[in-house]
Amino acid sequence: MKLPTSVAGILALKGTQVLTVTPQTRVFDALVLMAEHDVGALVVVDPDGKPVGVFSERDYARKVILHGKASKQIEVREVMTSPVHCVTPAQSVEECMGTMTFRRVRHLPVLENGRLAGIVSIGDMVKAIISSQEDAIHQLENYIAGKYPA
Repeated sequence: MKLPTSVAGILALKGTQVLTVTPQTRVFDALVLMAEHDVGALVVVDPDGKPVGVFSERDYARKVILHGKASKQIEVREVMTSPVHCVTPAQSVEECMGTMTFRRVRHLPVLENGRLAGIVSIGDMVKAIISSQEDAIHQLENYIAGKYPA
């Protein structure tokens, strides 16, 4: 099995489904959608489907609960992370990790030819890196034991 080194590789393994909401969606409704699908973030899109933000569990905890706001009363637009930072399928795992670290975000929507093509998370990046390291260790063990090519 070829290990993912790019966003395209990660999406090939995890799939391209992206859950979206509009900026007018009530925070409570967004939370229900996240719970139903067991995800930590939703891409917020405009009427043309263009990403305008990301709404995450972190946004809820820091911008709703801590400020005493009511999730049934406020819209996602009031608390989403914006501007949204996107990546392309061609970008590497390392590039994504750099973007996530620099921008202090945990989710990156994937755009291909201007269209939403998926989403990757910090968890996806860590999983890809661990798999790559495990594969390198396995190959080195085989080399040392004289069992090459692996």
